[in-house]
Amino acid sequence: MGSIRDFRGCGTAMVTPFKADGALDESALLRLVDHQLEQGIDFLVPCGSTGESAALSADEHARVVELVVRRVQGKVPILAGAGGNNTAKVAETARRMETLGADGILSVTPYYNRPNQEGLFRHFKTVAESIRIPLVLYNVPGRTGTNLLPETVLRLCAIQNVVGIKEASGNITQISELAMVCPESFLLLSGDDANTLPIIALGGVGLISVISNEAPRLTVEFTHLCLEGRFREAVVLQRRLFRLMQLNFIDSNPIPVKTALAMMGMIEEFVRLPLVPLSQDHKVKLAAALRELGLIGTIGR
Repeated sequence: MGSIRDFRGCGTAMVTPFKADGALDESALLRLVDHQLEQGIDFLVPCGSTGESAALSADEHARVVELVVRRVQGKVPILAGAGGNNTAKVAETARRMETLGADGILSVTPYYNRPNQEGLFRHFKTVAESIRIPLVLYNVPGRTGTNLLPETVLRLCAIQNVVGIKEASGNITQISELAMVCPESFLLLSGDDANTLPIIALGGVGLISVISNEAPRLTVEFTHLCLEGRFREAVVLQRRLFRLMQLNFIDSNPIPVKTALAMMGMIEEFVRLPLVPLSQDHKVKLAAALRELGLIGTIGR
């Protein structure tokens, strides 16, 4: 099992690039990986919700992780997504990601069927016991309709390879409780770019980021300033990034961030149904934010 230190710092929740015909754009994916490495990212998270995992076939999911693992060659850890609302399928996906060389698994709470806390506990226990690598829980009730409560997380902490949680509930009181009750060794990771500073101030150890797709170096710098307790400097940087943080969610994630990356010349502007392209009005706002950060026209294909 990898070190839990593998998933500290800033990790990018990577988008999955597609071609006009809907196929995976493997060359664009590799360009994204190279850019992330050049910009100093701490770890990578392929095939999460930002990677449109729900719209990928099992073989596409595996292919994306396989390509990322091969390209990275151990330079940074890979926390591969494996989530869903069918426990047996999630466990099977997690095992496959482990076989492909992922260093850990990020698994979201089951959506739509809305299990109670006992169901959540048993779901994650089953997934954790199906693999030998670390498992990081992912709580995002705004997207799943299910909230993983601190008392359930505390129960899951007792499982050896359940090493942390990506917290995107937006509920700072709940996250405060989580930080108080879980062991110090348990990794509390921000799942919201804009809430990273308060979460790290509460004891968080990093961020799984959307904005680091577009601005990896700045996001790494921001995260590290928070981790070093240099919060005044971090606030200055957050103010620079905040508009883009907000605009990344002006429509369903990852529509805006993929649009931004297309504007930057990194990928083509394609999402899979049921997602649809960003409206023109929103594109104007997004382009202005990218220009403010000097991101448009600074990166070639």
